[in-house]
Amino acid sequence: MMYTLIVVIHVFVCFLMIGAILLQSGKGAEIGASFGGSSQTVFGSRGPANFLSKLTVVVAAIFMVTSFSLAILAKQRNFSSTVIDMQPKSESATPAAAPPAQPSENSHPAGETSEGNH
Repeated sequence: MMYTLIVVIHVFVCFLMIGAILLQSGKGAEIGASFGGSSQTVFGSRGPANFLSKLTVVVAAIFMVTSFSLAILAKQRNFSSTVIDMQPKSESATPAAAPPAQPSENSHPAGETSEGNH
């Protein structure tokens, strides 16, 4: 329950941070306004820079806290094992050497017969 709540908060904070970063104007945006272009005065003479920069700092701090807490909770939870953990462990690291093959009664070296050498 706690893990799910933090994941929801984390995703919401991610979208807030993306929005706050994308709404900020670049450093060179004031140069265009000085040559006759229109400046954005919705948030005052300074523009939205103060509000959005403070919002970005707060949202980034919350993002770091939720990321850290999710990492701690994920370590404590018992998730499914990895593929390496699921493989059966062998008794030895190297395969054991096969015992030498025993010749059967019907097999003879080349040139020998079952009656012996004549």
